[in-house]
Amino acid sequence: MIENFPFYLSLIVVIVLLIMLADKLKVAYPVLLVVTGLGISLLPGLPKIHIEPELIFIIFLPPLLYDAAFAMSWKELWRWRRIVTSFAFIVVFFTALSVAFVADWFIPGFSLALGFLLGGIVSPPDAISASAILKFVKVPRRMSSILEGESLLNDASSLIIFRFALIAATTGRFVWQEAALSFGWMVIGGAAIGVLVGWLFMKAHKYLPTDANMDIALTLVTPYVMYIAAEEVHSSGVLAVVSGGLLLSSQRHHFLSSSSRLRGVNVWQSLVFLLNGWVFLLIGLDLPEINEGLKKEGTALSVAIGYGLLITFVLIIVRTLASYGAVVVTQIAGRFIEVADRNPGWKAPLLLSWSGMRGVVSLAAALSIPIEMSNGVPFPHRNLILFITFVVILVTLLLQGLTLPWLIRKVTLPDYNDYLPEEETERLLKKGMHEHTLHYFKTNYSRHLISNGILRQKVAFWEQKSNPELEEAISEETKKIYLDILEQQRSWLRNKNKIDDKIDEEIIRKFLYGIDLEEEKLKYN
Repeated sequence: MIENFPFYLSLIVVIVLLIMLADKLKVAYPVLLVVTGLGISLLPGLPKIHIEPELIFIIFLPPLLYDAAFAMSWKELWRWRRIVTSFAFIVVFFTALSVAFVADWFIPGFSLALGFLLGGIVSPPDAISASAILKFVKVPRRMSSILEGESLLNDASSLIIFRFALIAATTGRFVWQEAALSFGWMVIGGAAIGVLVGWLFMKAHKYLPTDANMDIALTLVTPYVMYIAAEEVHSSGVLAVVSGGLLLSSQRHHFLSSSSRLRGVNVWQSLVFLLNGWVFLLIGLDLPEINEGLKKEGTALSVAIGYGLLITFVLIIVRTLASYGAVVVTQIAGRFIEVADRNPGWKAPLLLSWSGMRGVVSLAAALSIPIEMSNGVPFPHRNLILFITFVVILVTLLLQGLTLPWLIRKVTLPDYNDYLPEEETERLLKKGMHEHTLHYFKTNYSRHLISNGILRQKVAFWEQKSNPELEEAISEETKKIYLDILEQQRSWLRNKNKIDDKIDEEIIRKFLYGIDLEEEKLKYN
């Protein structure tokens, strides 16, 4: 390990350079990282990298999921809850079922249990790849929200399917009643444990005498505690991290100081940047080990590639059918219940179906298949399942990842009018926040306007939307008043976000970030 340390450091430099190149070429960086990892793995004389699945599940998965949950808007998740949950659970199940039947029919030696195992591995699309692509092209907010929401939940549902299929494949028995109870516990127990652990950490942040550095350290520990606690009681660690992350995200302004929020954003962005780069580079670097296992199994490379392409084709077809099936279901359901959009059209489902790139969770699940079963017999077709998974990841990243931006540009999506235009939203928020601030200030602190020049200048700023230079030193009393005003602005923005569905939460968060910056300025005056 020590002798290979310079090699690992050089890989970090490679990751940074590749992501810079991806931004320059406007290509999703996971594509370049996987291809480069594949190329590096073929170079002679380089250290052989062995990926332990436990490292991906324990080290990489919790913080990546937590960051995604923290960035997700609960309002958006609830607004598109029907399409999100259907893709995250129902579509994942039918995808795994379709793969199971195709594998059982076309791949010699595969049983339905093994096919279901493979289906559970390759069924969840990778959110990181889609997000990396969508930042280069403009898409309606609803599409990005659906993809983000789906990605938060589909990892959990696919890993639950994987666990049950692994039990069936290793024991040869499957009891539906027991499976249903186990499934319920994994979902409900995982979500409950995540919320409980999140609540405990929230109280720790709030009542312990922490500073910004301590708060950030606690946020780094939080997703690991959620994940491990849930896994220890055999519930879903993924759902625990997601549910706990959503809770803490929605309450962040109640238990974290402005310093902790501002510094935490920078720390988490850097951490997630490196983790994402590492996992996709490692996917490519792991090919030699996968190929060696395939040779031991005695399966020809060309045949294995064919199986991988077949499963990839099944995944694309099933997701396409599901996307358009969701349109039909939405139109029917709209006659009986209120839905967000009764007629989503044909363009959005096309792009949604083509956003199904696979990634790190699929590889980690495949690697976690035991080498031997409990009776000492080698696990059947383990190496072939690993290779098929690698082909699925590589082909979906290259085929869909490289063509999705082109498809988005060619298929002009309609303006759904889900939200007000950004400029109009910002103008509305500024006007409303200033009016609320002035009313609150004049109601509670009107007597201070007579004696305090700084506060008069602040009122002038809110009234005229200008920011004059302040020369007078700010007293502690003035700071206290101003902090109270800033907190009132935060409260108004959060309430506006709750009551107005036309307001995009991303813009609300931008305003809240600006208030945090304003609060930080006070500390240096």
